[in-house]
Amino acid sequence: MKILLTGSHGLLGQKLVGLLYQQPGVELVATSRGANRLADRFPALPYRPLDVTNAAQVSQVLAQERPTHLIHTAAMTQVDECELNQAACWLHNVTAVAHLAAACASLDIHLTHLSTDFIFNGQAGPLAEDAVPEPINYYGESKLAAERIVQATAGLRWAIARTVLVYGTLHGGGRSNIVLWVRDSLRKGQKIKVVADQWRTPTLAEDLAQGCWLLAYYSAQGIYHISGRELLTPYEMAEQVADFFGLDKGLLERVDSTTFKQPAKRPPRTGFSIVKAEKELGYQPRSFAAAIALLAQQTEVLT
Repeated sequence: MKILLTGSHGLLGQKLVGLLYQQPGVELVATSRGANRLADRFPALPYRPLDVTNAAQVSQVLAQERPTHLIHTAAMTQVDECELNQAACWLHNVTAVAHLAAACASLDIHLTHLSTDFIFNGQAGPLAEDAVPEPINYYGESKLAAERIVQATAGLRWAIARTVLVYGTLHGGGRSNIVLWVRDSLRKGQKIKVVADQWRTPTLAEDLAQGCWLLAYYSAQGIYHISGRELLTPYEMAEQVADFFGLDKGLLERVDSTTFKQPAKRPPRTGFSIVKAEKELGYQPRSFAAAIALLAQQTEVLT
């Protein structure tokens, strides 16, 4: 099989490249905007610059490469930025998906599309795949619109992977994550405020990459919830991080979400039931404790 990956420079994209680069029977083509930033780590990786908001470029690259599968990870995911820049959010999260879905349908390419728990209102959780969406911010609205485009595109073979609070280590820097933020802050003796009234099933990027690979491998059809198993508040996550690294939990201040003034509303309680992915795909995510240990190893802090 030949897999074309969008967003190869992002967190999930990098984990998918690492997973699929030497996968037996897989020919991988990475794409992202601009020059290849992974060439030092994967020198033989085929790479094509691709702006997924450009319909002509999408059609051209897909027609030339002729992948059997496409995994679409490129998106505008900063929730507050989406609220403040709605036109850009719609372009990257909806218009681009319409271009990709149409091209995949015309070339009989199986599409795995990434979506989010933020399509839900946060009044119940963990949620199964048949839960009724009702987004409360513009990011969620854009991702739900994209899901509906994928589902409505005639002749398209598709799977939608919804996920929750993805975290991990990014090659070349970039955004931090809750594990490293808590660890580094407590090591400096800094008090930090951590939300205790939001619930999620946090997802290690390596686990999400495995889930996306399984969807492509099986040419799965339909919606799948791909996340961690454990329903945790950020405060509970922070406590686990402090315990793992032997740091002072007294520096953690339990607060509610009204403490932080953010442009976009957050759903208070989401999290996913992953029974479908476990049964149909054999998906097996790590525990949050095991994920902390992996991130510690990746950032060379274990002694």
